[in-house]
Amino acid sequence: MSNEDERQARTRGLAFTAKSQLMTADDVKRALRRMAHEIVERNHAVGSLSIIGLQTGGKEPAVALASILAEISGESVSAGMLDVSFYRDDLSRNPLPTSSATDIDHDLTNRTVVLVDDVLFTGRTIRAALNALSDWGRPRTVQLAVLVDRGHRELPIRPDYVGKNLPTSQDEAIVANLEGVWIGTRAPS
Repeated sequence: MSNEDERQARTRGLAFTAKSQLMTADDVKRALRRMAHEIVERNHAVGSLSIIGLQTGGKEPAVALASILAEISGESVSAGMLDVSFYRDDLSRNPLPTSSATDIDHDLTNRTVVLVDDVLFTGRTIRAALNALSDWGRPRTVQLAVLVDRGHRELPIRPDYVGKNLPTSQDEAIVANLEGVWIGTRAPS
């Protein structure tokens, strides 16, 4: 796990203690490549795709996915990053998270948007992302790609592309990035 991941966990008031590594960097690369092939199969017009990573966890997987899609299709793939901090519904319970910049340099109207995140848990971050997307146009369709689906949905949200399904308990935590996937616990720091 990188120092950046540890720093992000601390800034959210959490300390992550890894119990075990569930996926290696090679496993993550294979999962991203498989997801990219699934995206191409479902969306034949790769030129009309917008790969949008959610800040901060979806940033690295989105960049990697866009690169693999361009390699597979031979077409350039539009990409961007979306910050959903101000669209979250849990601001009254949790302090405002550190905001990151949204970087979308193209209109999303009539495009197929593939939202990319590291871990899908309750679905609340994705709900916030759907609200935030409306500020950038009206996509024809929105699809969801996640490195890890750990279950425990609180909203009716289902990913279209999944790197790995990892059922967890409510008390467990997952950290997922290009270096691998770890399961462990989070405790207030």
